Amino acid sequence: MAADWEEIRRLAADFQRAQFTDTVQRLSERNCIEIIAKLVQDKKLDVVHTLDGKEYITPGQISREIRDELYVHGGRVNIVELQQIINVDWVHVENRASEIAKSDKAVQLILGQLIDDTYVNRLAEEVNDKLQEAGLISIAELCKSYDLPGDFLTEELSKRLGKIIQGEMDHYNRGIIFTPAFVARHKARIRGLFSGITRPTPVSSMIGTYGFQEHLLYSVLEEFINSGRLKGSVVGGRQDKAVYIPDIYAKTQNTWVDSFLQQNGYLEFDALVRLGIPDPSSYIKKRFKSTKLLFLRAACVGQALVDQVEASVEEAVNSATWTDIQPILPSCLSMEDIGILINQAMRNTNIQSTARVLGGTVVVSEKFISNCLSLFDEAMLQKAQKEVKNCPVFLVTEEDLKQASMLMESAAPSKKEKREAERRKKATEGSGSVKAGGGGNAREIRIRKTKKKGKKDEDSDEETGPSQQNRSKHTEAPFMAQKEIVAVLEERVSDCPEEILSELAEHLVRHLNKAYQEVLRTVFMSSTSSPSGINKKKCMKDLQEEISNLYNNIRLFDKGARFFSDETQVQIAKHVLKTVCTDISNVLVNFLAADLMMSVENPTSITSEVRVKILSKLPEETKGPLMKLHNCLNGKTIEDFLTNIETCTEMCGFMLKKGDKKKERQAMFQHRQALTEQLKETEDPALVLHLTSVLLFQASTHCMLHAPGRCVPQVIGTLTGRIPPEQQQLLSAYQSLVVKQLVSQSQGKKQEEADEQNEEARSVRTQLVALTPQVKELVLSQRKTSVNED
Repeated sequence: MAADWEEIRRLAADFQRAQFTDTVQRLSERNCIEIIAKLVQDKKLDVVHTLDGKEYITPGQISREIRDELYVHGGRVNIVELQQIINVDWVHVENRASEIAKSDKAVQLILGQLIDDTYVNRLAEEVNDKLQEAGLISIAELCKSYDLPGDFLTEELSKRLGKIIQGEMDHYNRGIIFTPAFVARHKARIRGLFSGITRPTPVSSMIGTYGFQEHLLYSVLEEFINSGRLKGSVVGGRQDKAVYIPDIYAKTQNTWVDSFLQQNGYLEFDALVRLGIPDPSSYIKKRFKSTKLLFLRAACVGQALVDQVEASVEEAVNSATWTDIQPILPSCLSMEDIGILINQAMRNTNIQSTARVLGGTVVVSEKFISNCLSLFDEAMLQKAQKEVKNCPVFLVTEEDLKQASMLMESAAPSKKEKREAERRKKATEGSGSVKAGGGGNAREIRIRKTKKKGKKDEDSDEETGPSQQNRSKHTEAPFMAQKEIVAVLEERVSDCPEEILSELAEHLVRHLNKAYQEVLRTVFMSSTSSPSGINKKKCMKDLQEEISNLYNNIRLFDKGARFFSDETQVQIAKHVLKTVCTDISNVLVNFLAADLMMSVENPTSITSEVRVKILSKLPEETKGPLMKLHNCLNGKTIEDFLTNIETCTEMCGFMLKKGDKKKERQAMFQHRQALTEQLKETEDPALVLHLTSVLLFQASTHCMLHAPGRCVPQVIGTLTGRIPPEQQQLLSAYQSLVVKQLVSQSQGKKQEEADEQNEEARSVRTQLVALTPQVKELVLSQRKTSVNED
């Protein structure tokens, strides 16, 4: 015992001595780090630094710690959490986790998480508990609950069906798991519900109302129908439009369809839809395979109805009349369907070329249409004769011109006449003049009656040309308007409906116009003939005389206009160009149009448009000068017109001879006589003032004047100092009254001023009535004096 104690003391002394003894060989911390780094570099040591740099850890230790943490976390751990727990770089953790998942079949790496079979088995047990409680569970719901992908859950849970999970997966939808008890309840509900259905029912409505699983419902329903447990059928497949039709309803439905088709001869698609047949066309084709039916847009019709339509159409064609098909057709048919049915009937009877459809439902025989056209033959001939007589210019075609040229060539002058014409032409060129025709009465100058509409109507003289063109614009001579044709048909075809007559008239318009053009051309060609040589000479003489008289009158009017200012001269020149100069142009153009069969009886009816069309038909050498003459009518001076009219008459074979003093006096006398007679007959104050001022101007200046109504104040102004003061005062007072009357008539009358204005208007009218005889007497007294002097 004493020896043991001594031994203990000796060991204690050795231990104390060893503690206080310094080490001879000792490595510093830095040396250790360098040695480890060298070993790692030479790949003799495999260690990993921790994130804080204070420790080294081997890959095996990382794997052991990962497995330990996986066990601690219940078989599911996130790599991000492992990296924070192990305190090494995330790359090392991910690599070791991947190696563990590859080497161990019980561990899987899913979406950055390590999951082993223990966790999956525990999850399957939880799913089984939920499934047994609910009877049905969805993979999509499990994905949300466990935050795992659907493919992984579907695969793992399907491995455990019948083992851990007591249920089965839907064959059509692998995202659904249900228990046998749930399927049994489902089948029982479907069997009971669909056994009680007696009319077509959409399957989708049953799913929404009773909460059936769609795919399971279709599978069970198909199984029951195939086994004969349910007497019915599903129409439309597995779609939203699928409909379950029980056999009892289908029998009743088929009976109704058969009887309706047999009794009425047609089947309406909408009626079948209301009856519960979703696809009427396919149903009818399947139901009536051996029956001949015509399918339309809204219905299908049987052969009996088609035969009835064919008989009606054929009867209308054979009797040259019309028939309305609509009364014998079902009311459900649209206009398009009726058209298809009528066209089918016309093809079957081969009468497409002998009948026409009007109004969509009325079949009209072509013979009936021809009879309607013949009703207008007499009226067409009468109108054509009248049209040719009034305005043949727009009726001439190129073919007519060719025929006219052939007629003129056939009526060409003989060689003797040609030699005589050449001799006269040489004589004319040598002497420089042509013997003009006789005198004749001067053309009466037209005076426009001043309208009671103020200054606006005074401008109407200048606007006559364009407005007359617009009113006289023609493109083609029509026969009758559609309303007129309808009126004739209503009178002659009394048994036809009004709406059909309107469409028939619309159809006849084109044919009547075309026929009218042919009748018009025939009448026109028959009414035209080449004038004989004697008549042509007489016409030339009359033309020369008329144009010479008008030419001299224009010169006299131009002379009278020089008494006024430049502005007033322009207004007078425009008025002369629009009236007298237009008349002389029309006379000349109408004469040349006779060779082209385009002349009219009254040249004053030729408008600017007609004149241009006539000129376009003339030869180029004639058209050029006449077109210049036509353009001068829109100018502002008379001199240009006089120059061009002289050129045009020389081109026609005669020259204008300026009148001598005797003829000028005679023209002035005739002009004054015409105006005086017009003054005697008129009672309009404005026209009385116009005529009186012009006649006084001619009496005082011995010059003719042709001025518009707007220039009357200027004409009265030129009379100052040329007539006695009392006559000047009378004219001025009368002029003031006329102006007041025109202004009161042009202005609108307000209600509160009506009485006052009526009183003033009555006063003006009274004064005008009193002064009108005195104003007329100014001219009539001068006329008596001049007659006495003569």
